[in-house]
Amino acid sequence: MLDFVVYLLYRAGSAIAAVLPLRFLFAAGQFLGFCAWLFSGKYRRLAQRNVAIAFADEKSPRELRRLVRRHFQRLGTNLLCSAKLMRMSPDKILERVKIENIESMASRFRAGVPVVLVLSHLGTWELFAQLMPKFVGFVRNASVYQKLGNRFIDEHVRRTRSQTGLELFDRQSGFDPVIELLRSGGGVGVLSDQHAGDHGIWTPFFGKLASTSPLPALLAKRTRAALIAAGVYTTGPARWRMVFTERFDSPKEDGSVAALTSRINEVIEKQIRVAPEDWFWVHDRWKTPQPNFLLARYRRGVHLPPRISAQDLKPFRILIRSSNWLGDAVMSVPAVRAIKNGRPDAQITIAAPAKIAPMWKLVPEVDTIISLPNDSLLAAVSLLNRQPVFHVAILFPNSLRVALESWLSRIPRRIGYQGHQRRWLLNQIMREPRKPRPPEHHSVRFLRIARECGAETEQSLTTKTSNVQRPTSNVQLSESNQLSTLNYKFLKIGLCAGAEYGAAKRWLPQRFAEAAAKISAQSSAQWILFGTKNDAGIGDQIAAALGDHCVNRIGHTTLDQLIDELRECRLVLTNDTGTMHLAALLGVPVVAVFGSTEPRLTGPLGNGHIILRHHVECSPCFLRECPIDFRCMKAVSAQEAADAVLSILREKLQT
Repeated sequence: MLDFVVYLLYRAGSAIAAVLPLRFLFAAGQFLGFCAWLFSGKYRRLAQRNVAIAFADEKSPRELRRLVRRHFQRLGTNLLCSAKLMRMSPDKILERVKIENIESMASRFRAGVPVVLVLSHLGTWELFAQLMPKFVGFVRNASVYQKLGNRFIDEHVRRTRSQTGLELFDRQSGFDPVIELLRSGGGVGVLSDQHAGDHGIWTPFFGKLASTSPLPALLAKRTRAALIAAGVYTTGPARWRMVFTERFDSPKEDGSVAALTSRINEVIEKQIRVAPEDWFWVHDRWKTPQPNFLLARYRRGVHLPPRISAQDLKPFRILIRSSNWLGDAVMSVPAVRAIKNGRPDAQITIAAPAKIAPMWKLVPEVDTIISLPNDSLLAAVSLLNRQPVFHVAILFPNSLRVALESWLSRIPRRIGYQGHQRRWLLNQIMREPRKPRPPEHHSVRFLRIARECGAETEQSLTTKTSNVQRPTSNVQLSESNQLSTLNYKFLKIGLCAGAEYGAAKRWLPQRFAEAAAKISAQSSAQWILFGTKNDAGIGDQIAAALGDHCVNRIGHTTLDQLIDELRECRLVLTNDTGTMHLAALLGVPVVAVFGSTEPRLTGPLGNGHIILRHHVECSPCFLRECPIDFRCMKAVSAQEAADAVLSILREKLQT
């Protein structure tokens, strides 16, 4: 019933417009467009965003605002005038419209070459339906038509357009009739400047990737039709000109569907630049698809013309909120890399607490690092608001505060797991895997976010998780396999005996000292102790036992310094801690002692590591403090650790 009421209003408005002079409609349209610009905040903001995408590098903010206002006025005039023009005869229309270069199309038809006419929402685009049969009526003319939502208006529009002899083909009904018409030597017009969604080819439009319909290129390839574009420009009050281009599908250039689609965007962009106020800027041409805004798995993919590189594209800005713990942040690196590789225009900004922000300098896929203050939500929001506008925010932590940061920063798309009472702050929520399930490495949790956003993660899932789930190693070296002291000269070996999470993750300090002493007895290795100020007591105990073989750096390194010193180490003997993950990220092999935690969940990423662990009935418990006798850690002997370290040293020295 509502559709019919809307239809009656539409017919009444069309009838009134039909009896009014065109110049009056033009002036009335300008006024109504100005009112729409004043009061339609949603569409004004959309037009401002689109115009900025296209011209921010070329026009001042004042010029951009003026262009948006003029666009609303021009849109009003063209829509009102179209209501009358659709009821006028072609001869009457031609008193108001100047036609340029129609011969480029007519000559193709006379030569028996079909034509795919590339159209855009430029000026009064409805004029093509009225005028094409007059100029090239000696062949069949058609238009590919998108059915309107109101069936009554749809039937009326179809009937009005077909009165001139134009044939209409519904997109939803398939394209076999369109191909048959073209093969008979006819012409088909296709509107080609709208967002094509999941079925489009992602190719540059004004330097920014946009999903573009491949239909004109597909039709041209299937039927060997010529590709010609046409646009309508407003030249004065109730005056227009219709301009046809030459054929632009040159046989000397790449003739693939993707290349032709990209070329179509270039032609339409050139047309828009002639009179930008005439184009339909209130359409969301550069829409961010949901959920797959990363484009790696799109069927038609991304196409860049040879003269355009990924660096030339206008960036798609992604804010990734890092985990707050060093180890978790390192385990999210494969996901960050997958996100970066998800689309060629991706610009990755990492927002991380100041204490771990330097770690992200090690990841070349990260373009910008924001060091967040640790104690103030408002300070973090203020810092984010001073950055260039982000298109999406990917939130690795589950906290409410992290979601508030991106929400208060007005980032339009916010992705993450449901987390702690924050569902209302996210608009793309990750689902937790169903339980029960086999244990999966913590890095997979982050990779799942990347995959749900459209990244390709299969390689990361297979190579990364298989490397971390190494079996418990109890390496024994025979006397013949032990290397001489000379071979070990000047070796630096890191040792991290602390764990910020809690005492349950810490192997016994005396075992660390005993293992280090056994290794030092066979070498001139120098031990570098790493840790935080909270580990000072443990460090003093180990340093006293090792004497001159030890340099105690516990509590004396910044994260930047820790990174530099870890790079100099041949390997690291450690607990399950952030330093273990950092060493693995640097490519330094680790011997890691696990007890209360599970290496299948949080083991080091990469190859060449050894995990020492003995299963006991209560592990993994994931507690901060052991409530009983610490049996999981006591089960790992100093000799096992020494043998594991020596086995890695032997392998590395032989290579």
